[in-house]
Amino acid sequence: MSYPKELREDTRIDEKTHPVQIFSNHAHQVKPGDMIMYLHWHEHFEIIVMQHGSGIFHIDSQPYEAQPGDVLFVPAGALHVGYSTSEGDTSYLAIVFNSSLFQNWVHDALHTKYVLPYLEGRVQLPVKPALLDPTCVDHYHLLEQAAAEFSAKQPAYQLMVKSQLHMLFTLLSRKFLPQQLPEQATNQYVQNRERFKTLIEYIEVNFAEKQTVADAAKQMNLNIHHFCKMFKKLTGRTFIDYVNVCRVNEAERLLLEGDLSITEIAGQVGCDNSNYFTKMYKKYKGVAPSQLRKNKLPTTKIPLSESFA
Repeated sequence: MSYPKELREDTRIDEKTHPVQIFSNHAHQVKPGDMIMYLHWHEHFEIIVMQHGSGIFHIDSQPYEAQPGDVLFVPAGALHVGYSTSEGDTSYLAIVFNSSLFQNWVHDALHTKYVLPYLEGRVQLPVKPALLDPTCVDHYHLLEQAAAEFSAKQPAYQLMVKSQLHMLFTLLSRKFLPQQLPEQATNQYVQNRERFKTLIEYIEVNFAEKQTVADAAKQMNLNIHHFCKMFKKLTGRTFIDYVNVCRVNEAERLLLEGDLSITEIAGQVGCDNSNYFTKMYKKYKGVAPSQLRKNKLPTTKIPLSESFA
């Protein structure tokens, strides 16, 4: 189902290499019926953790009541809005992320089988899992821990947040996946990944070459629309995004380890225009190439789909 563009939220994600954001939402002295979450949708997944007060959240037109401790899983692309059902102060966490957060696990066959189906939207977790299986509540402490790590931002907090969210998805998958996704569908997915393996390996070696989406689609004997859809499902990135990530990761190595000029490095990674290269590098790495070279401090390497390595 598609929703109006004016209701689409451009969710703030502070770190491109760590695509998760945790928002703490507070509404003071509300009354029953007051809005505590405006009507919107976005392409990210969202987990709502009710902390104080109570509310009712309409997710794709279905109402779900939330008391303190309740957790709701909002599918990517779902229209959602929330209203208070209590009087006084209300607060909840909104944990927002996209599937590329878990790319480090894509090489793992068990991740592919148990977690990836939810991240790709082939199946969906119940919006309120505890309604179907009350033991799900036993795992919700992982969300509070992830939120605490995100807030404190101690060294390697990104790994802690990622691990806790991944553990939660794995534990919930144990409960729900066997009834949702037949074994045959999983096997078909693995076959599709193998079809793309040669192409992915070629991109990671020859990223400096001029590569168009049309050429890649033709190589896979697919129309462009179907190719783009499958490529993003399999890698968590668009084709252009994947090529660019390969380029900036290699550019960082050259900036730190060699004496080539920025213009020469831009040419080596496939960017004829050094100004465009600088903008692209800063977009993905958060700093300009010249600043990185000056400080001599590497940024976090942006993960790719390691399952194709």
